[in-house]
Amino acid sequence: MDKNSNTIKHGSALGDAMIYVLMIFAGFITLYPMYYVFILSISDPIEAATMKVYFYPKGIYLRAYNILIHDAKMWRAFGNTVLYVISTTVLVLFTSVTCAYPLTSSKLKGRKFLTIFLIIPMYFSGGLIPSFLLVSRLGLYNTIWALIIPASFNIWYIILTRTFFAGIPESLRESARIDGANNFTILSRIYVPLSKPILAVVSIYTIVNVWNSWFSSMVYQPNISIQPLQMYLRRVLVEQTIDLTKLSMAEAEALARLRLSNNQLKYSMIILTTLPVIFTYPFFQKHFVKGVMLGSLKG
Repeated sequence: MDKNSNTIKHGSALGDAMIYVLMIFAGFITLYPMYYVFILSISDPIEAATMKVYFYPKGIYLRAYNILIHDAKMWRAFGNTVLYVISTTVLVLFTSVTCAYPLTSSKLKGRKFLTIFLIIPMYFSGGLIPSFLLVSRLGLYNTIWALIIPASFNIWYIILTRTFFAGIPESLRESARIDGANNFTILSRIYVPLSKPILAVVSIYTIVNVWNSWFSSMVYQPNISIQPLQMYLRRVLVEQTIDLTKLSMAEAEALARLRLSNNQLKYSMIILTTLPVIFTYPFFQKHFVKGVMLGSLKG
């Protein structure tokens, strides 16, 4: 019998090299589009207009960022988005935790019925028109609450949180009850501290969804002053109802150059509106992967 039959065999050097090449290629095709937009945004407007900038900027030109930094309308939309992201994320975490906790209790009567009652509307919704009528009847139309209240309750996140809570030993809850703890104490001091991975998953998903959302604002918020950043970006890039070249530039030569840089201004805005949500991920990375895996393995 071979003495080395039980030893762990490592892959060949060629196989490892192929894996590294594939990973580098995957990373390149993932990151290059954002890098390409960035180098276009800081290149000379004429060079950027020719679309011949590929791997490095040609001529540094930062006036586009200077214009955007002094654009009061963009910063107002940015502030609206931050408000929507923070408030919606807090409410989603609150509703997910408070709804998931009782669903994990074996003593809850009708637990299976309540779970099915939640799952059905997750797959079958009423549609846009009933939602619009509901928002209007509740007096939320054309207010900031039209984006916050409907988005604060997500059935999918409740199911994920319930699945994670189900993996916490029931003995912890029973021991806490013997010590005189009520449900609020058990939830806040036992379940929530042990559930950081799934809470990180829910948080990052909510932040990304709210940050990138624009359709709900288009339907429920005709008032431009309360619209989020993505609606402003849509008006600039898609509808083109906001001409960034009409910002304060006095000299004719400067105005002509600024018109050439209209697309470059759009690239700059894409970078400015994307970076905040990208920088958010590292704060949740510690628990994110673990939360995704646990949420997918436990049924």
